[in-house]
Amino acid sequence: MLKKVLIANRGEIALRVLRACREMGIATVAVHSEADRDSLHVKLADESVCIGPAPSPQSYLHIPSIIAAAEVTGADGIHPGYGFLAENANFAEQVENSGFIFIGPKADTIRLMGDKVSAKHAMIAAGVPCVPGSDGALPDNPDEILKIADKVGFPVIIKASGGGGGRGMRVVEKKEDLLKSVEMTKAEAQAAFGNPMVYMERFLQKPRHIEIQVLADEHGNAIYLGERDCSMQRRHQKIIEEAPAPFITPEEREKIGTACTEACKRIGYRGAGTFEFLYEDGEFFFIEMNTRVQVEHPVTELITGVDIVQEQLRVAAGLPLQYTQGDIVLEGHAFECRINAEDPYNFIPSPGLIESCHLPGGLGVRVDSHIYQGYKIPPNYDSLIGKVCVHGKTRRQAIAKMLVAMNELAITGIKTNAPLHRDLFCDPQFVEGGVSIHYLEHWLEERKAKLAK
Repeated sequence: MLKKVLIANRGEIALRVLRACREMGIATVAVHSEADRDSLHVKLADESVCIGPAPSPQSYLHIPSIIAAAEVTGADGIHPGYGFLAENANFAEQVENSGFIFIGPKADTIRLMGDKVSAKHAMIAAGVPCVPGSDGALPDNPDEILKIADKVGFPVIIKASGGGGGRGMRVVEKKEDLLKSVEMTKAEAQAAFGNPMVYMERFLQKPRHIEIQVLADEHGNAIYLGERDCSMQRRHQKIIEEAPAPFITPEEREKIGTACTEACKRIGYRGAGTFEFLYEDGEFFFIEMNTRVQVEHPVTELITGVDIVQEQLRVAAGLPLQYTQGDIVLEGHAFECRINAEDPYNFIPSPGLIESCHLPGGLGVRVDSHIYQGYKIPPNYDSLIGKVCVHGKTRRQAIAKMLVAMNELAITGIKTNAPLHRDLFCDPQFVEGGVSIHYLEHWLEERKAKLAK
């Protein structure tokens, strides 16, 4: 087993990894920027190292500083969390070349699945269903691009091969707009990701965002932990997640889950990962794989009882998975609400001093958060300050628990999006379940119109 792990991240995920390590008797090293000196994971870690000033490129994205911190503290493993360098193949490679264990997949696997075109090819070869689209990157020939679009059928979506996080994509409704949209997306992709390659897919009208959580080890074992519904999104960013997904049958779950585990074995996957799909009219279409732990992993942990982060640590140490597929039983229903430091109506970030803070509790309530009274939220990073999760015997009970939890949550000194969550958990269509990825955007537009009157 690993002896000491450096956590190359910040905020709630750094604290989540730290707690998993502590339970396993693994010492921890927290790295932090100057702006995060007072963060909770820094206070609780066995050791801490400042790796630079507030800007991420000079701290959390600065690979030499992170590796140097691991060297001076004698860490033997580095956990990247999510975001920052978590899916950076060069970072994973440099970590391993420097003699440390990267707690995640091999660099070659990250590269394979990080490029949307190569990932799609790998999934097609593994028998995972994919959205109809171009066979790889779009050619430079305009006539060929138009032919591909005619075959796929409008509307289409143009996506950056190296994109992610909701960036580098453009929907095209009409044929006359296609070529201009392709060129614009290529330019954006080059500027944002250093890779101008784009590809085309059919744009599904009312899909849901369903993802399959997997775990795999170096010994040829792979399992799936059910699915999550992450359809409640604003600007391609998830707001609410739940598990299991409403109206997915056991037969559908087993079929797509088995396809994902077989794909893991085929590509030699190691660690925790998530296959993301669009789901429409009973069909799954692969869109990407996240080669890291997800923000929303707690809902899966709540319905399976599997500690995903601890399994990451075990697998990275070379141990086999503790579970077989037959051990995985889904019990009850779970929700996660992402709590952001932002205005709940115009979504402007709201960093600053937390004057008071009361977090919810009770049976079936879990809060993953690094904030506390007197903590000052820096303006330099993502606005996520915590996740409120609930688990109930049924979906209806879980909804009731979340409403209680949201009404208990009280943070002053800053604004949060808690009022948005309270409203959504009273919305009849969301309560019914199975809304599409476009639902929240339409809901927000309607709310804005009502408030303007």
